[in-house]
Amino acid sequence: MTTTTSATPTPAAPTNKLGFTKQDYVGSKSTLCAGCGHDSITAQIINAAFESSIEGHRVTKYSGIGCSSKTPAYFINQGWGFNSVHGRMPSIATGASLANRTLINIGVSGDGDSMSIGMGQFVHAVRRNIPMIYIIEDNGVYGLTKGQFSATADKGSHLKTGAVNDFPSIDPCTLAIELGCGFVARSFSGNPKQLNAILKAAFAYQGTVVLDVISPCVTFNNHDASTRSYKHVKDHDFPLHDLGFIQYSEVEEVDIPAGETEIVTFPDGSKVAIKALHEGYEPTDRFGAMKAIHESMAKGEFLTGLLYINPTQPPLPEVLNLVDEPLATLGEDLLKPSPAELDKIMQSLM
Repeated sequence: MTTTTSATPTPAAPTNKLGFTKQDYVGSKSTLCAGCGHDSITAQIINAAFESSIEGHRVTKYSGIGCSSKTPAYFINQGWGFNSVHGRMPSIATGASLANRTLINIGVSGDGDSMSIGMGQFVHAVRRNIPMIYIIEDNGVYGLTKGQFSATADKGSHLKTGAVNDFPSIDPCTLAIELGCGFVARSFSGNPKQLNAILKAAFAYQGTVVLDVISPCVTFNNHDASTRSYKHVKDHDFPLHDLGFIQYSEVEEVDIPAGETEIVTFPDGSKVAIKALHEGYEPTDRFGAMKAIHESMAKGEFLTGLLYINPTQPPLPEVLNLVDEPLATLGEDLLKPSPAELDKIMQSLM
């Protein structure tokens, strides 16, 4: 007698509000070193995009040159990618964001790409408030060219060769705040919960987001004398607060206890709930944020969390008063002025 048993059906993968699974937000397989912090960042971009129900076909991914600049290939395979030359990623993002203001722009750069050859590009992207999430995967070295110090390397840090960094570091977060950036955060690739909350809030923000993520290089900068090793950063990570992000569609369903958290509301109605872990820190205080960052750096700490937030600053397309219809889809009859209109323009300039 033959008996048959029915196989247990495989549970369907969870889907988000758009009906997509998390796998729909995955890209190609990573070619980075095993254990690289950059892959941990990629994992949280995927999680945050899935949980935020981001439309993948609206995402544009930009990068320059370096290990970090390979990572856009590893997330959101429905998106559009552009790998620019060294340090020039912000220019590409600027043009694309103005041509189509409906895009969700993600720029992934490194500390060398952004704080050295690309410093001028970074500065002007931030001051113009380009609508993009600017992620700096920060390991303090040039991982693609054998581990030399980058401009963010801490003074006194050692390379594996024994060389000591004699120069003060450039801090992307204080620089961004000084330039007027309205969303500045720092996280650690080894803190997925914090990074996930920051990224979900970043997807809802309208303007430039600067997110500096300490991401240890396991090949060149993970030794005992490095200040960017996993152990050192974990031992010196100083989280400011617990973060919770509430999408606009969920606001009415969430009960936020009065007086226990500070609520920052975005223009679309989304909210960031900030529960302070350390007394006296105010994330909407621009000068207080810079003071706190400098004090923590003097003590050898990495201050992490949402360092500064100001959701009221208009992004570049609003400043330029662009039309709602993406310029990329407008017909030539609207984009090409007639001779009469050109004469009017010339007369107005005389």
